[in-house]
Amino acid sequence: MRSIFNSRIQRPQGVSQTLVVSVIYLLLGTAVVDADDTQQYDAEFTATGELVRPSGWREWIFVGSPLTPNAQNGGEAPFPEFHTVYIDPESWEHYKDTGEFRNGTMFAKELTLVGDTAATSGIGYFNGEQQGFEIAHKDTERYSADSDGWAYYTFGHKPEPYNDTTAAMPIAACAACHTAAAAEDMVFTQYYTILRDAKAAGDDAAGIGGKE
Repeated sequence: MRSIFNSRIQRPQGVSQTLVVSVIYLLLGTAVVDADDTQQYDAEFTATGELVRPSGWREWIFVGSPLTPNAQNGGEAPFPEFHTVYIDPESWEHYKDTGEFRNGTMFAKELTLVGDTAATSGIGYFNGEQQGFEIAHKDTERYSADSDGWAYYTFGHKPEPYNDTTAAMPIAACAACHTAAAAEDMVFTQYYTILRDAKAAGDDAAGIGGKE
């Protein structure tokens, strides 16, 4: 990088400096894109089979943030936090193209406490502090057919820092609910409009011009 910008560029006669600089930025931009293209979103495990918490999940594709607050559930909601849910970018592209969740799909779910219930915009539910992190992972070769090839991992119901690794939850603790009620391949797509609109929608799933 320093050699490009700190050395004197010898450009051919008749070629403008603007053109030379444009070519340099094009080459640098291509290098950055190539580096990003090599990034993988495959699950990583320890020698004992625990899932390693992925990094950068907040830069994955946001698909929704459902909330079942205590105030609407007799003060004892099973899941009283906001569930901010993301899908890894590789699986997002696959779902847009095929309408199916690929083997290797990861959903990241960050839990956030309900904070204020009033704002200048009115009465409602607003995000409080982070309170946990979970992953749903599809791998039909690794996980039991009893869970349709999915496993669920909890990295702690607590503020950051979350745990670095964790074992899969028992099937009865998580997968059973998905088996009984999820609309599509263990995923509650009925509650995630972004996923429903993206299913096999190709480029339209990105919101370019809207869906026909």
